[in-house]
Amino acid sequence: MGEPDPRGADLLPVAREAAALARRIIAERAPRSVASKGDRDMVTDVDLAVEEALRDFLGRETPQLGVLGEEGGRTGAGDAPYWVVDPVDGTANLARGIPLCGVTVALVRGRTAVAAAIDFPFLGTAYAAAAGVGAYCGDERLRVAGTAEEAAALVSVGDFAVGPGAQAKNRVRLDLLGRLGARVQRIRMLGTAAADLAWTAHGRLDAALILANRPWDTAAGVLLVREAGGAVLDRDGSEHTVDSEATIAVAPGVREALMAEVERAYGNL
Repeated sequence: MGEPDPRGADLLPVAREAAALARRIIAERAPRSVASKGDRDMVTDVDLAVEEALRDFLGRETPQLGVLGEEGGRTGAGDAPYWVVDPVDGTANLARGIPLCGVTVALVRGRTAVAAAIDFPFLGTAYAAAAGVGAYCGDERLRVAGTAEEAAALVSVGDFAVGPGAQAKNRVRLDLLGRLGARVQRIRMLGTAAADLAWTAHGRLDAALILANRPWDTAAGVLLVREAGGAVLDRDGSEHTVDSEATIAVAPGVREALMAEVERAYGNL
């Protein structure tokens, strides 16, 4: 293949096919081993098998592009476009037999994704987006929710932090949960950023407040939300990139109110 289109639309079929390949492996192979890779962080043999398969597939289809994977790090030149993959987003769910987990594949050019696919193997849903083309669930064009009041918002919150500095980070999360609990309709903690972001793009959630940013977790979903008409911001309100500290995805009608809640939570550090 030649150089990819700047919008990423020409490589969207590759992203979709990669996600479908991962779906087949996850759906057909239950985890047989679970290993620790840090403070309350885990990896299963399924994560490793899926990432190996994705790296092999993407290497064959787009040998000019590098790959950044959660388990195996990054290959390829630093300034060139590259794939970002999370073989299983929601590993803790998968390891316990909870069917809410997915695979994410995104093509990153510069500091943002330009093509993305997310597949939820046990839910039978697949999402895709390309910059300037729109976001889709199957053939359905996605639009974020039209909710206009904070009190009517259904909001997901990302997992608590683990590892170094977790105590301070989690004070912010606890403060934010307290604020949201008193103001929004309901809070959800799904255990997978892929679902947080895909369902915000789909209008099932009004916002996903993820006070972290690991590109393999978020890059694909960020593009979905933006192409569905939502905003994705860093903790300070600037536009989200792969280098951001937080991942705040919001429908336009509740953007101002929810960003104010995030700002107040960080202000109490």
